[in-house]
Amino acid sequence: MAKLAQNFAKYVIKLKVNAKGVVERPDIIGAIFGQTEGLLGSELDLRELQHTGRIGRIEVDVKTNRGKAAAEVIIPSSLDASETSLIAASMETIDKIGPCDAQVDIISVEDVRSQKRQYVIERAKEILRSVMDQGMPDSQKISEIVKDAVRSWEVINYQGLSAGPDVAIADEIIIVEGRADVINLLKNGIRNVVAIEGSKIPQEVSDLTKQKTTTAFLDGDRGGDLDLKKLLAVAEIDFIARAQFGKEVEELSRKEIFKALRDRVPINQTNIDKTPPQQDAQPEIQEPRDEPKEREFFSSMLEGLVGTRAAYIVDTDMQTLSKVPISEVGDAVNSFSNIYAIIFDGKINQPIVDIANRRRISYVVGMGFKERVRSMGTKLLTIQDLKAEPLA
Repeated sequence: MAKLAQNFAKYVIKLKVNAKGVVERPDIIGAIFGQTEGLLGSELDLRELQHTGRIGRIEVDVKTNRGKAAAEVIIPSSLDASETSLIAASMETIDKIGPCDAQVDIISVEDVRSQKRQYVIERAKEILRSVMDQGMPDSQKISEIVKDAVRSWEVINYQGLSAGPDVAIADEIIIVEGRADVINLLKNGIRNVVAIEGSKIPQEVSDLTKQKTTTAFLDGDRGGDLDLKKLLAVAEIDFIARAQFGKEVEELSRKEIFKALRDRVPINQTNIDKTPPQQDAQPEIQEPRDEPKEREFFSSMLEGLVGTRAAYIVDTDMQTLSKVPISEVGDAVNSFSNIYAIIFDGKINQPIVDIANRRRISYVVGMGFKERVRSMGTKLLTIQDLKAEPLA
C-alpha cells in the first residue's frame, strides 16, 4: 500500500496544477490558502482546518519544462465526504499562482480507507497462507477472524450516520441504535443497516423509512422500548425485531441475530406498550426525593472527593456502601443491590451512564461532562448543578 500523507486521513484530494510561467512550491501553497480564504465560510477555512488537524500537510511536487510549471498537489482530509468534496471543488477556483495565470483541476478524491481495506485483505491473505503452511489445525477460525476484520471496515458514513454499504440501494433496511450494532451485523453479513446514534431520531432515518421496508432491531431492555417509541413518533416502521431480554444487539451471536430477525413481528401485530417478559427481577429506579439535604449531601461528598480520582457508591438511605477508584466502579456496582447514587471525582461519560442505566441507579454525580451523553432514566448532576438550581 502506498504511504499515506497523513495517518489520520479519511480522504486524499489530488490536484493537477498548470502555470503559464515558472512558480515554486511556496507560490502554490500561498495561492491555495489565499484564493480560497472565506470562499466556503469560516467553518471550512483551510487555515483553521489545518490548525485543528482536520486538513493535513499539503504536499506539492513541482516540475518545470520550457518555462512553464506543472505540479501535483495532495491534500489529506479527515472531514466527511461532502465537506471534502467542497474543499476539492474550491481548488478549481484558483486562477493565478504567484505572478502567473494558472489552472487547477481535480485529478481525484480518494477514500483512503479503501486503500487500507485492500491492504488488510492482501495482508490477511499472506498471514493466512503462512499459517496454513505451518499446518495450524484451526485455520477455519482464523479465516473467520480475518473476514470479521474486513467487514468492520465496511461501515460507511450515510449522511452523518454509521451504516452498512447497502443501506442506500437495498429495498429493505434495518434500523439499530448505535455504531457497535452496525459493526456486529456487518460481521455477520448484514449490510443494509443504519444506526440512529442519538437521543433524537435523525431526519435522514425518518426519510429512509418512507422509501423502504423497515425493520427496527431493538435492544432487549428499557432502552429498546424507548427507541421504539421515538421511532414510531417520526418514522414509518414495518417490522419489529428484538434482542433477547437483557441483551443488546451489539452483544448477539450470529445465531441470535438471525433468530431475532426471523421472529420479527409486523408493526400492526405489536402492542408497543407491552413490556418485554421479565426473566430476572430488575430494581426500579428510585424517584429523586428533591430534598435540600440531598443536594447538600451530594455537594459535600463531591467536594470531599476532589483530587482523589475515586468514587462513592451510596445506598437509598444515603449511606456510603463503598469508596473505590473510578476505574473499579463497574465491578463495585455489581456487588450491591440498593445503589441510589454514584458520586465521583471525574467527568461524566457514556460508559458510566450506561452502567447506571443498567443497574437502575437514580443519580450519577460528577465534576462535569466529558462528552455528550444519553441517559435512560438516571439523573445526571454536576458540581455546577448542585451550586445552581434545586434538584428537579
